Amino acid sequence: MTDPLLKTLFLPFSTGRLDWPGDAPALFLRARADAGLDAVGQKRLVCVQSFRPHADAVAKAGFRVEPALPEDDTRYPLVLVLPPRQREEARALLAEALSHTMEGGVVVAAQPNTEGAKTGESDLKALAGNVESLSKNKCRVFWTTAEEARQDTKLLQEWRSLDTPRPVVNGRFMSRPGVFAWDRIDPGTALLAKHLPQTLSGHAADLGAGIGVLSVLLLARCPHITSLDLYEAEARALDLARENLLHTQEDGGPKLGFHWHDVTRGLHSGPYDVIVMNPPFHESRASRADIGQAFIREAAKVLKPGGRLYLVANRQLPYEATIKEHFTKSEVLADEAGYKVIAATRSGRKR
Repeated sequence: MTDPLLKTLFLPFSTGRLDWPGDAPALFLRARADAGLDAVGQKRLVCVQSFRPHADAVAKAGFRVEPALPEDDTRYPLVLVLPPRQREEARALLAEALSHTMEGGVVVAAQPNTEGAKTGESDLKALAGNVESLSKNKCRVFWTTAEEARQDTKLLQEWRSLDTPRPVVNGRFMSRPGVFAWDRIDPGTALLAKHLPQTLSGHAADLGAGIGVLSVLLLARCPHITSLDLYEAEARALDLARENLLHTQEDGGPKLGFHWHDVTRGLHSGPYDVIVMNPPFHESRASRADIGQAFIREAAKVLKPGGRLYLVANRQLPYEATIKEHFTKSEVLADEAGYKVIAATRSGRKR
């Protein structure tokens, strides 16, 4: 199935409004892949994607993909970009796109109408001074020619810095716009941590670890955890988790593992005594209970016999049937403020 956002991104080229820059390589920020990308030569596109499911799809399509922009000053005749919904992160990405475009080159961006497309167009115009646009497939594509004389240089530098990691929660964590609950401790995560038994011990995993908040709280509450693996699909968050867990390595500390990984595709480490999770349940604006259900199934596969799963979720999410199918017993430890904390035990016998 063709991705409507990608189809819209390439609309200026398919309608003749823009020409592809010959054989010169182009840069694609927040790259995604579908059948519509097949027409682009694999050597003509440098892809950057920090979200593992999309990165895997781009790599499977045969394109070179990196989780972050190379730290160099390479400029391209064409930069494609799919700005995210979060405003500061999107502004930073547009500023990076323009900064990596050669004089006279083109920046082309696309967003769904429901996720800030008009705002994104206005932001690019504020940076570049000129913009054109088309709308189709409930999305908007907008583009500009990079002309240094038109650009707001001060604003460009200001917006590039918006993605810089910074201390949050009174300096307790390092975070950045766009990651989950980026400027606070999520109340669901705090509720789960409060209900973790202090006697938990052994080899643990945090699935969908984000910037490592739950992992930090787990290790602070449960001193008998000897090792902990953090799994996170968003590389921008996982880099922060590494920094946020540094202090736990003082005086030895538990052994830590950091995995840029899509949990729904299965886990290859373990087995684990304990797994904790606050699984994601949105992709863009769409509610996705199936993601959390997949997390639960994969947790069951890698827990030791008698191992325990602790999860928090919004009260309305239908996880109980999946838990019942894959675990011997379960109990609700808390049900308050719209969240539920569930503990589940894996069968004491090997399957």
